[in-house]
Amino acid sequence: MMRAAGMYQAVLLVTLATTVGARAGDTVMPETITIPAGYFIAGSNQAERTAAYDLDQAAYGHDRVRKWGWYDDERPRQKFHMPAFDITRRLVSNRQYAAFIAATAHPAPDVDKKTWRGYGLIHPYHRTRRHAWTEGRPPAGREHHPVVMVSHQDASAYAAWLSRQGVGQWRLPTELEWEKAARGAEGRRYPWGDIYDARNLNSHDGGPFDTMAVGLFPHGASPYGLLDPAGQVFEWTATAARKAGRFLVKGGSWDDKGCGICRPAARHGRPAAIKHILIGFRLIRE
Repeated sequence: MMRAAGMYQAVLLVTLATTVGARAGDTVMPETITIPAGYFIAGSNQAERTAAYDLDQAAYGHDRVRKWGWYDDERPRQKFHMPAFDITRRLVSNRQYAAFIAATAHPAPDVDKKTWRGYGLIHPYHRTRRHAWTEGRPPAGREHHPVVMVSHQDASAYAAWLSRQGVGQWRLPTELEWEKAARGAEGRRYPWGDIYDARNLNSHDGGPFDTMAVGLFPHGASPYGLLDPAGQVFEWTATAARKAGRFLVKGGSWDDKGCGICRPAARHGRPAAIKHILIGFRLIRE
């Protein structure tokens, strides 16, 4: 068993070394793009937030999102200067995460019924089963979907493992890094512009109410070529939320309508330990 594991690790390292910078889709080593240094506009103003609430109210047929003030805590619209950085073009996929699981024996994505019910989410437990892994392997047909049911610690562990492969240091993006990569320098409301278009992302407005393979919406890319920055799944960041033990997530997901929450300026905190079917991640390479 130990010899087989060693052989697998050797093959994996060769694969990693030969796929760095590859332009083909879902390789074991995530493809990165460079976000240039310079100023960019982050956050939102009242006009953007009002428009987001209006979209959500029209989609859901109620104004609960507005009453709950989901977007009231967004960063005020302002300019920030960022150094250049490299970020993964696509969300980390099940296939990519599987290499980490096989090499480390880290627990595979899953959650038990008691824990799930303890989260107090609206999604029933049976919906998690389509995303649950079996014997260290992702569900059949979902190899190229974004990995979900990964905690903040799981995502960080994957980044640490990737860093040990000798092809750079990897980590989760900060909120500002993620936001610049997702919306460009001019402060667009959405990655593609200021008008919401459900054809540009995987959301409940037009998607299958489920994850999809990563990178299927090229028209929804950011100005820098970041794929799936809106919809698909929320993404962990390295930025702590105001409430202790939580980190900010960005981007919206496949179960959102409207889609005010899919704007790059939108933000909310989630417990670091949660393994949610709506949360995945991408990474920075240094």
